Amino acid sequence: MQRLLGPARPGAPARASRAALAALLLGAALLGSCTSAPPHLVDGCQPADRAGRSVARIWDEQLLSLIRQVVPAPTVHARNLFHLSVAMWDAWAVFDATADGYLVTEKLEADDATAAREAAISFAAYRLLAWRYAEVGDLDTAMEELDATMASLCYRTDVVDVEGSGPAAVGNRIAAALIAAGAADGALEETRYADSAYLPANDPLEVAEPGTDMSDPNRWQPLALARQLSQNGLPIPGSVQTFIGPHWGHVTGFALAPSEAGTPIDPGPPPRLGDPDGDAAYREAAIEVLRYSSELDPSDGVVVDVSPGAMGDSQLGTNDGDGHDLNPATGEPYAPNPVLRADYARALAEYWADGPKSETPPGHWNVIANQVSDALGDDLRVGGEGAAVDRLEWDVKLYLALNGAQHDAAIAAWGLKGHYDSARPISMIRYLGGNGQSSDPSGPGYDPDGLPLEAGLVEVVTEASSAAGERHEQLAGHVGEVAVRAWRGFPDDPERETAGVGWILATEWVPYQRSTFVSPAFAGYVSGHSTFSRAGAEVMEAMTGDPFFPGGLHEWTLPQGELLHEEGPTETITLGWATYADAADAAGRSRLYMGIHIAADDVEGRRIGAVCGDDAWALATEYFNGSARD
Repeated sequence: MQRLLGPARPGAPARASRAALAALLLGAALLGSCTSAPPHLVDGCQPADRAGRSVARIWDEQLLSLIRQVVPAPTVHARNLFHLSVAMWDAWAVFDATADGYLVTEKLEADDATAAREAAISFAAYRLLAWRYAEVGDLDTAMEELDATMASLCYRTDVVDVEGSGPAAVGNRIAAALIAAGAADGALEETRYADSAYLPANDPLEVAEPGTDMSDPNRWQPLALARQLSQNGLPIPGSVQTFIGPHWGHVTGFALAPSEAGTPIDPGPPPRLGDPDGDAAYREAAIEVLRYSSELDPSDGVVVDVSPGAMGDSQLGTNDGDGHDLNPATGEPYAPNPVLRADYARALAEYWADGPKSETPPGHWNVIANQVSDALGDDLRVGGEGAAVDRLEWDVKLYLALNGAQHDAAIAAWGLKGHYDSARPISMIRYLGGNGQSSDPSGPGYDPDGLPLEAGLVEVVTEASSAAGERHEQLAGHVGEVAVRAWRGFPDDPERETAGVGWILATEWVPYQRSTFVSPAFAGYVSGHSTFSRAGAEVMEAMTGDPFFPGGLHEWTLPQGELLHEEGPTETITLGWATYADAADAAGRSRLYMGIHIAADDVEGRRIGAVCGDDAWALATEYFNGSARD
């Protein structure tokens, strides 16, 4: 039983081990009296209504529920989603003569293959998630939720055998194999995924104080906050950020080849200050973030058409698309959707923020995939071709490919984050702006390592500009310092106040976030959102055989007044995307509006994500058709 549950973590409470032992002893007594049902089923139990969902879908949604309850760590959650997907795939493949298993490759026959698969999937998922969330993750509610899911399916949690051909034993063996593999895959599960070898190059940036000091303006700088909350609102101990996953480039992937340097896909470095090839791009990247920030004011009255007929259809790594002429499902043009630009930008940030009760980006793409599966109904054709398959086969194949891609995306993106250790916009802008302006050597506030000037966006405060009634009036007393026209910062009451846009000191600039979060706790290059999203888009297109969402449109509506970071939007707004790629591009662009990424983070993340998605799909199909081990 110890082998099944995995190695004990030093100092950790053995809740799962004690519970399993008690259940085993109780089960021995029960087995003598309950003989009418197979030993893994609760005698006389009536399964709950699944509402058309497969067992694989139920366990995927169970994992998403657990993810929403813990501190967001996209790397860890992508790994758990992948390992759950492997568990469910292997349990399905055991009872299929053609398919290749990923870790467990045995083959068995069953009188009722569907029932055997469902049971094996459930026991594998239950044991794996109990280990990851009750033991390693210490989530108090995990066992209660997992037990409830098993009860709803009428499976007995006290069946812990790993020997024999029964479906429960098959599932338990698969879970044991995954737990063992997870102890040696480089994720540092034994230290709760923490890499003690990493040390930041820069001292913390005190967000509440203006400016910043940086030993190296090209390297990541942790933030110091009076109070830390994760993006889904959970408290984080301490006041200074700790880099999440700097070692993740060395984790064993799915289709991704290992890399000694921890950078399986390396497009080269991001723009760097002081580098002849990247200095200008570094400054321009900071200016571009400020331009995005300056568009977050609903009072400016600027209206844009955000329908798929006006936005989308961009080439990979660009925002050059001008929309789609027709909806291929209806043959009609997409209806215009004119909205305030600031409402669009803030709603876009909201949808892709993965805020309260967040599934994090890899989980978000599982949610999207499940919505797509529902929209397809019974017309489930893997790759969009051949005969329709049942929902269980569709789901286990979808999850293996999708979450293999998400896992690889995490490894590829965080490999670069750990290797290049690049700065976030808050550090870049405050550092450059604190130095001065770099455009006019004869002008006030000049410094070669300053911000470039741009009329109406980046200016130097003067006696004239800060006089009463002038644009920098509120900055009187800061003559000679650099001012930027951007989002004003955290409202005191985000539910009732809108910060809007105005002139502030560059040294006080903050991203469009909450004051308890501000910017993610890891380096910027490359964007995880961009990488995850494009990887997910590639798999969804390949799995469905169609670049377009079912019906040619995927929509999300944000009611008036329900923004997270400030009051808004001014009216209910609906966002819509025609293709999976359009949605992925929007995810990457949202991080620029938020002010937590520069363009290079987004662009290279999209390109890397495309590689991860394509390669994961190609490998997954080999497992589907039994050629993975040829």
